[in-house]
Amino acid sequence: MTIEIKAPDFPESISEGTVATWYKKPGEPLKRDELIVDIETDKVVLEVVAPADGQLVKVLKAEGDTVLSGELIAEFSAGDMPVAVVEQEQAKNEEPVEVEEAVGAEHAASNTGEGFASPAARKLIEENSVDVAELTPTGKGGRITKEDVVNYLKSLQKKTAAAAPTATMPSVNLSAVGDRPEKRVAMTRLRSTIAKRLVEAQQNAAMLTTYNEVNMQPIMEIRNRYKEKFAEAHDGVKLGFMSFFVKAATEALKRFPAVNASIDGNDIVYHGYQDIGVAVSTERGLVVPVLRNAEDMGLAEIESTINGYGQKAREGKLSIEEMTGGTFTISNGGVFGSLMSTPILNPPQTAILGMHKIQERPMAVNGEVKILPMMYLALSYDHRMIDGREAVQFLVSIKDLLEDPARILLQI
Repeated sequence: MTIEIKAPDFPESISEGTVATWYKKPGEPLKRDELIVDIETDKVVLEVVAPADGQLVKVLKAEGDTVLSGELIAEFSAGDMPVAVVEQEQAKNEEPVEVEEAVGAEHAASNTGEGFASPAARKLIEENSVDVAELTPTGKGGRITKEDVVNYLKSLQKKTAAAAPTATMPSVNLSAVGDRPEKRVAMTRLRSTIAKRLVEAQQNAAMLTTYNEVNMQPIMEIRNRYKEKFAEAHDGVKLGFMSFFVKAATEALKRFPAVNASIDGNDIVYHGYQDIGVAVSTERGLVVPVLRNAEDMGLAEIESTINGYGQKAREGKLSIEEMTGGTFTISNGGVFGSLMSTPILNPPQTAILGMHKIQERPMAVNGEVKILPMMYLALSYDHRMIDGREAVQFLVSIKDLLEDPARILLQI
């Protein structure tokens, strides 16, 4: 029985997607719910799985092609496919792949499978110029899987980080032309959308930034004193700094509703809840999953949810619902060593808080000079909606709450 494989139905905010990776070729066996293809949209990567046991008959959209919501992308045959049909489809759709020959040469003595690298693994090998001799195959019959390549690349990253702890940009394989190598690659859909939104935010808003600094010693003392008991009481969840900032932000947002509002055309929408977006950096770009009703969440729930979002973001598995909405955003450039920056608004929100690196500095305290762990805070805001007085007072409120954490509990 032939089944049509269609692109998923995209939400209203997404008009089209791009075929990212085919994990199976026509004729290769598939189990029900096994991943067939990834489709990249402006916000997330959507997975298309097999509707039943069977195999692909025909691929109608190649990698890199644009697809619309519900558009036909492949034909699928449920059940066993006759051998003659399999051979015919493979002959039409497959071309010799050099990497298979290379892998086969390295592992010919021990491998007996049909192919030595899955399609997804081949793609990663080619994109990252991986030496197949360095890979340890774990697939059936000595086949190299996508996970084998990913694990190898992760091990290289760890070695590089250990040798040079400073942060670096993601490496790009360059085609050498003389002594001035260059490589032109298409911008991913997500990266293109991020670029477009950042430019629109600066063009369409009267964006201004105000700065302050916060003494992090009180929070660091609480964290050092209770981190072990906190982890024991909350199933291993670690007490971080972000949960304190989220709680301080929710309390400050209650006091300054304009900072928690958004602009919709000529209307101002005031939100009676605090949905806090937390910016997460991934290899694909910056994403902002949202903590729903953060004002009702405890420190452990905030930390656990953020950690879960971070893991999903790195795996490209955040859902559209998890990144939709948000009334206020927090961005932490300090994890990369940034001492001060100007965060850009996340429309239609009217403000964003930027955290930075904790730096020990000499400070005057009651007429004495003390060395304290200080952090610069930055609040970018839309001046059309928020006056300077409100922005400054909001940031001072966050500073006061963080420097005296008991205020967060007492709501004073």
